[in-house]
Parts: sequence; structure tokens; C-alpha cells
Amino acid sequence: MKSYDFEFVTFDCYGTLIDWETGILKALEPFLKGLEPRPGASEILSLYAELESQAELTWKPYRMVLQEVMQGLSRRLRFPLKPGEEKALVLSLPYWMPFPETNPTLKRLQTRGIPWAIISNIDRDLLEATLKHLNVRPNLIVTAEEARAYKPQLSIFKQALQKIGLPREKILHVGQSLFHDIAPARSLGLATCWVRRPERDPYGATPPASAEPDFVVSRLDEICSIL
Repeated sequence: MKSYDFEFVTFDCYGTLIDWETGILKALEPFLKGLEPRPGASEILSLYAELESQAELTWKPYRMVLQEVMQGLSRRLRFPLKPGEEKALVLSLPYWMPFPETNPTLKRLQTRGIPWAIISNIDRDLLEATLKHLNVRPNLIVTAEEARAYKPQLSIFKQALQKIGLPREKILHVGQSLFHDIAPARSLGLATCWVRRPERDPYGATPPASAEPDFVVSRLDEICSIL
């Protein structure tokens, strides 16, 4: 694979560095027991994507987004929620774990002196809980809470670009979501890398979208060959 002269890498977090789909499904498991017919994982994640994208049309704290999603899942899948159980996804998020190759990849970037950032649709305190699972801390963090907007809105990317301060051709954006990451980043002139894990649905917990990434990898560690 040809290498390119990128000087900075930006990552989506949930779905790219962190295996949020497994985390989501584990959090929902107690509520799905006994449902007939029981929805499959693809149906659940597709519904999650629909509900989350609707909740993110206007900014509100991500913990509120997750509560709205949980309430929507309860209505659509017809399982009851006791008081407080609408927070199930919020409470589970700090336990969503990195993909196996995430930490080795970030360590390689650090060893090679390549700075990197997280651009994430998240609240800062929730992200801090996730960062405890990473063995390298990002050089820069930009959250939806800070930008008061959720990807795919461009303002969160523009804020990151301003903080990075490099020409756009020197930055590679890496993400699992065509909808949240690849399409908007490309519209701003960034090179993009789609993490398309072959064992998973190409969209998973994100809405379907049409976008042409510059690179496609099946594992996060493959980006080291691009860099």
C-alpha cells in the first residue's frame, strides 16, 4: 500500500476506536428477554441509528440523546421501562470497550510521533470515562458538547480543523460511519479512511449514506500502512 504524507490523524471514537455496537447490545439484552418475536442484532442497531440521528438534529447533551433513544426503543420494540431504566445506555457507555487492535494502533502512532485527535458525538465527561480504556491519550479532543452540534454537521469538524492548524491535505480522518464521518469530512476537503469491518454490517448503528472514502481498511491497524 502506498504511503502518504499525512501529519495528523483524526478519529471518530464510538464505532471506530470503541466497539459501541457490542456495548449497545449488551446494555439492551436484559430488556429484550422474553420478547416475541425477538428482534435480531441488525434490526436493533438499525433502529438505534434511526432514533439517535433524529435525537441529534438539535444539540442537547449526549446523555439526553441516549435517554431519548432508550425511550424510543422501548416504544418501538414494546418492552417496558421502569423509572430510571431510560438511563441504561448512559450507564453502560463507560464500559464499552476498545476493539482489540485499537490500543496497539494508537501506541504505534505515538511511537512514530504522529499526533492524533478524537472528534466525537459525545459529552466530555462520558468521553473521559472511555479514555480510561485507551493506553495513549489523544493530542486533541473535540466533542459535540463543545461544538454544540452533532456530526454530520460541519461545525464540529471546522472547530477541530481550526485547533489543529494544519493544511487540510496533511490531515487524515478515520471513521466507521459514512454518514457521520466520511461524507462530511470529504465535503471539507479532508482525506478519509473508512473502517469497514467485514464481519459487521457496513452501517451497523449508523444511518445508511453514500460517500466515497479515499481509503478503506478492514481493521484499524491497517491505517499504519497508509501513514
